[in-house]
Amino acid sequence: MDRPETTRAVPLDPELGAVLAASGGLPREPLTLRNLAGRQAADAAVRPFPSLPELAGGGAFTVEEVRAPGPPGGPEVTLVHARPAGARGPLPLLYYLHGGGLVMGNARSVLPRVLASWAGPLGLAVVSVAYRLAPAARYPAAVEDCRAGLEWVAEHAGRLGVDADRIVIGGKSAGGGLAAALALLLRDRGGPRAVGQLLLSPMLDDRPTRDDRAGTDSARLQDGVDTLDRITGATVWQAYLGGAYGSGDVEPYAAPARAADLSGLPPAYLDVGAAELFRDEGVAYAQRLWRAGGAAELHVWPGAYHGFDTLAPGAALSRAATAARTEWLRRTLDVGGRP
Repeated sequence: MDRPETTRAVPLDPELGAVLAASGGLPREPLTLRNLAGRQAADAAVRPFPSLPELAGGGAFTVEEVRAPGPPGGPEVTLVHARPAGARGPLPLLYYLHGGGLVMGNARSVLPRVLASWAGPLGLAVVSVAYRLAPAARYPAAVEDCRAGLEWVAEHAGRLGVDADRIVIGGKSAGGGLAAALALLLRDRGGPRAVGQLLLSPMLDDRPTRDDRAGTDSARLQDGVDTLDRITGATVWQAYLGGAYGSGDVEPYAAPARAADLSGLPPAYLDVGAAELFRDEGVAYAQRLWRAGGAAELHVWPGAYHGFDTLAPGAALSRAATAARTEWLRRTLDVGGRP
């Protein structure tokens, strides 16, 4: 007789688990609408915000901050543009959207690692976007800021020294969700066409945090195991979507998993941790891209929690993930040299 199927949480990779424990373990207090403002202020006070000379890395990169016209009715969008010093000719571009749950983060804090991992080894230009954060600016502010910035970059590709025909849009967590949303927005409403989308633990779907019936196994079972908890996930979606959260009124440009049609999108790289809340929605998105005839490369890192490569960059799984992402970028942008 067949044994009944059991559902259990995926345990953490021992090396990643040890790093997490050494760092103090899981966060003690979930993010809620009540404590959000205080947590945002605390995060802004401690999150790195390197100066442009610091980002230049002693002359390894040239870095500038520019302001582009924002979306209609919106403010200007701040962009940080960096490229290997002395690089000649139009460079392929990684248009990068930072994480932080759509409520935290900044365009500069992510750059040191992005530059060291990809811009230097592969000879890429990078533009990091300072999009507006929720709840002060709810949907569609963030994705429209990202679109406005990309349109300006494409229009000024000659001045920036980038190749407008070789752009990858990408990001991690909330930034990965925004990258997926931006790809949908550009397909449906026009604009620069990216050659790829780099979606790292992307935040794609508001529904699993709201209702067990609409939820995923990973959202239920990894709560309390992952570094991201379900209450926090619900809070950031509520902050971004307001009263539309979890309803039938959420557009795919807000939560890309809501899109009915995933055809005609740029090739995608998706990776998730097997032990994170976003695992199942990331896997499902890759499967739907395949069903729509699209190209997608999917990696599920065993025993990895949300943000594992940031918390434990030297771990074996983190090094493997960085190498896989780098190789995909190299192939997608047709750049030489392996790191």
